[in-house]
Amino acid sequence: MSRFLSVVIPVYNEEENVPELGRQVTDALKSLDVRYEILFVDDGSNDGTWKAICDASSRHDGIEGIRLSRNFGHQHALLAGLSHARGEAVISMDGDLQHPPRIIPALFEKWEEGFDIVNTVRTDDAETGGFKKMTSTCFYRLFSSMTDVKLAPGSSDFRLIDARVLEVLFGFRDTDIFLRGAVQWVGFNCATVPYTADRRFTGETKYPLKKMLKFALGAVISFSNKPLRMGIWLGAATSVMAAGELVYILIRYAQGATLPGWASTMGIISFLFGVLFIILGIIGLYISRIHKILQGRPRFIVAERTKAVSRRFP
Repeated sequence: MSRFLSVVIPVYNEEENVPELGRQVTDALKSLDVRYEILFVDDGSNDGTWKAICDASSRHDGIEGIRLSRNFGHQHALLAGLSHARGEAVISMDGDLQHPPRIIPALFEKWEEGFDIVNTVRTDDAETGGFKKMTSTCFYRLFSSMTDVKLAPGSSDFRLIDARVLEVLFGFRDTDIFLRGAVQWVGFNCATVPYTADRRFTGETKYPLKKMLKFALGAVISFSNKPLRMGIWLGAATSVMAAGELVYILIRYAQGATLPGWASTMGIISFLFGVLFIILGIIGLYISRIHKILQGRPRFIVAERTKAVSRRFP
């Protein structure tokens, strides 16, 4: 019997991309001797995205969709799709056609060779500007240096995951899960396929700089306690500076000098308070994450499904 593949595609306000994306992914899957399903996840779009998904589902037996009750964010929408995917392996990709469906056969081939996870790495980008490339590279280097998870620059959520890896991932309790890091953290046999990103088919990016910075900060907090340990080093450094200042004052006092200390004293106090608030802010981020986990709220809520979709993982 032929293998069964699922393709999960989170979309947000992508009504013009859905028909073309569905066609290209279908063509790529039909070139393989597999049974398949294409699962679109509407992450609370406020345009005609859900209608486009329903239209595509009514025309093609292999296309299905789920609609979330509101916008939960890309990672949660992706998680929702993965939880409903029925395939022996699941391919995840973005809905703007920058992740080229023509790479799907290469991912499948690596899976057939025995790899449990097949990542992709972007080697070139027809649309991303120099600033975004620079910040992306800085993020991957920072993340890899601060965690035990190594992410190659150009990594993305365009990958193939075997179903047994998915079972492990759904054991994570993280409320704000960073799937890119979680997939690498679990281990298993991994392969990498390079690709050149295409231009966005229509529309514009849904990830402005502010959102990317929040995403990056959350990713580091999820996988590392080094920011907490930085507080120890900051405290030690400021203590050394304060001790040095005290020694200087005592020496000058022994020499009979009069030290006008208000300006320097206020400067030191302000600096120490700045360091203190930075440390408190870092601790607050970790406490906030723990609080979210303890609340036990669902990571996503499904409002509607097309004809044949049911949940596979809790």
